[in-house]
Amino acid sequence: MLKKEFDTSYVGFMKDGAQWLVENTDIKLVGIDYLSVAAYDDLIPSHLVFLEGREVILVEGLKLDGVKPGIYSVHCLPLRLLGAEGSPIRCILIK
Repeated sequence: MLKKEFDTSYVGFMKDGAQWLVENTDIKLVGIDYLSVAAYDDLIPSHLVFLEGREVILVEGLKLDGVKPGIYSVHCLPLRLLGAEGSPIRCILIK
């Protein structure tokens, strides 16, 4: 995240992986510490799988440096933007 150059080799979901997660788990939030939860080679199809059902919340650009292992509650506080498909959020962890 802190590099000036965009790195296309980051880890993200391909369409089939996103589809499997949506259909076979109860996961409601997917977060990643880079710019997209979708793999660079499969950006649009992967996002569409997650966003079609509107049941999975995507959080991109998480910064979890220094968070100690443990059980936390995560609270994501989005900006309400009319007509937008996403918004900046602030996530907080409560132990």
